[in-house]
Amino acid sequence: MAALFIIMHHIMLEILSSPLVIIIAAYLIGSLSSAIILCKLAGLPDPRSQGSGNPGATNVLRFGGKKLAATVLLLDVVKGILPVVIARWLDFDVLWLTATAFAAFIGHLYPIFFEFKGGKGVATALGGFLALSPLMAGMIMLTWLAVFALSRISSLSAIVAASVAPIYSFWLIDDGSARLIILIMAAMLLYRHKSNIERLLSGEEGKS
Repeated sequence: MAALFIIMHHIMLEILSSPLVIIIAAYLIGSLSSAIILCKLAGLPDPRSQGSGNPGATNVLRFGGKKLAATVLLLDVVKGILPVVIARWLDFDVLWLTATAFAAFIGHLYPIFFEFKGGKGVATALGGFLALSPLMAGMIMLTWLAVFALSRISSLSAIVAASVAPIYSFWLIDDGSARLIILIMAAMLLYRHKSNIERLLSGEEGKS
C-alpha cells in the first residue's frame, strides 16, 4: 500500500510539473483580472464599462483612486512573475520559461473567466520579463520611464517600451525561438494599443 502511494505521488508530481500543465496554469493565473476583481470587491463598476474600457491600472486610476490602481498594477505584474518563477523552479529551459510568460500574458488579454475581454497586458508582460530576465525587464522599465518623463503620456511610454523589447531580447536571450515569442508579445502589445496609436498620430492622446 505504501509503495502504491509513493508511485501515485510520483506520477502526480510528474504530471503537475510537466510543461503543458504549467502553461495551462499560467494562462489561468493570467485570466484572473485584477482590475475587474478588485473593482467588484470595492463596490465599483466593471472597469470595462468605465473610462477607456480597459481593465488595467491606468483606467482604474481614473475612477478608483491611486491605492486601488497601484494594487491592480502590482497584482498584474505578479501574475506574470509567478508562473515563470514556478517554471524556473522546475528547471525549465529558456524557451519554456518564455512560453510560460506568454501564456500568462495571453490569459490577461483573453481571460477565460471574464468572457475573454481583458486588458492590454503591459504589466503582466513586464512581470513575465522580470522573472525571465531581470536585466531585460530593467532596460524596458528604464525605457518606459525615460519616455514618460519626456512626454507624460503613459500609452506612448508603453508603445515605445514594447517596440524595443525584442531588440533587448536579441542581446540578452540566448534562444531564437524564445526571442520570437517575445517579438510576438511585442506585436500583440502594439496591436492592443491601436486606438492609442491612432490618437497619438492625430494629437488627441491625453497626458497622464
